Amino acid sequence: MAGRAIMDSVGLVHPGAMGAAVGAQLASAGTPVRWVSDGRGPATRRRAEAAGLVECARLDELAECSTILSVCPPAAAREVAASVAATGFEGVYVDANAISPEHAREIGTRFAHRDGVVVVDGGIVGPPPKKPGTTRLYLSGDARAVAGARDLFSPTELRPIVLNGPIGQASALKLAFASYNKLTYALAAQAYALAAHHGVFDELRDLAGDVLPDTPFGRPDSLVSAGQRAWRWEGEMAEIGAACAEASIPDALLRAVEAMFSRWSDYKDSDEVTVAQLLAALHVAN
Repeated sequence: MAGRAIMDSVGLVHPGAMGAAVGAQLASAGTPVRWVSDGRGPATRRRAEAAGLVECARLDELAECSTILSVCPPAAAREVAASVAATGFEGVYVDANAISPEHAREIGTRFAHRDGVVVVDGGIVGPPPKKPGTTRLYLSGDARAVAGARDLFSPTELRPIVLNGPIGQASALKLAFASYNKLTYALAAQAYALAAHHGVFDELRDLAGDVLPDTPFGRPDSLVSAGQRAWRWEGEMAEIGAACAEASIPDALLRAVEAMFSRWSDYKDSDEVTVAQLLAALHVAN
C-alpha cells in the first residue's frame, strides 16, 4: 500500500515561492507531494511544511514517484534535470521553468535514452496560485503525457492549458509573455530613475498615474516586488535573449534588461528594499 502511495505521488524540485504554492495546490487536491530536504535551507523547509509536502532525504527517493515537477530558477533547470536523469526515475518529468525552447528540447533529449521517461514542457504564467483565475500552466509535448499532466492539475487553482505541439511550445509562450510583462517593470524603473535624477519623480508619478494607472509605470511602488524577484528575473531575461537569438530576433534589449536586473540582485526577497534604493542602484558610476 505504501508503494502504491509513492507511485501516485509527485516529486517537486524545488519548493521555492512558486513551487511551494503549486505543491500546496496538488496536496490540497489529494495528491501526495514529496520534496528533497538535502541541501535546502530553513526557508525552503518552512515553505514545504506550510504547503503540506512530504519530506525526502535524498533526490533518488523521488525516483519512485510517477511524476516529477521541476519549478526552479531558470539558470538551474538543466542542472536539476541532469540530477533527476542520474536517478532511477521512470515516469513523467514536467519541466515548468522559464527556459528557452532550445533548452526545453535539450532537457527532453537528456531523458531520451531512458526507457519509460517522458518529458512534458510546461510554462507557468501568473503569480503563485492561491485563488481561481490568476495562474495558468501551459503544457506541450507527448500527447498522452500532456493529457496526464492536465488531469493532474485540473482539480487545482492552477489552470492547465494544453498546446497541441512539441516540446518548446509551452516555453516559447511563457517567455513571449514574460518578455513583455517583465520589461514593463524595467522600462518604468528606467523612466523613474531618470526623473529622480532631475528632481521630477513626483511629477512623473502623478502623470503616469493619470495616464497609465494600471501599469508598473502608473504604480511605481510595484517596483519593490520586481526588485525582490530580480535575482530570478535576470535568468529569465537570459533565457528570453537566447530564444530571440535562436529565432533571429534582436536580443540587445533583453541583454540590457538582464544587466539592469543584475543590479538588484542584492535585494533578493528583501522585505525592506525601497523604490529609492532600486532606482539608485541603476546609476552607473563614471
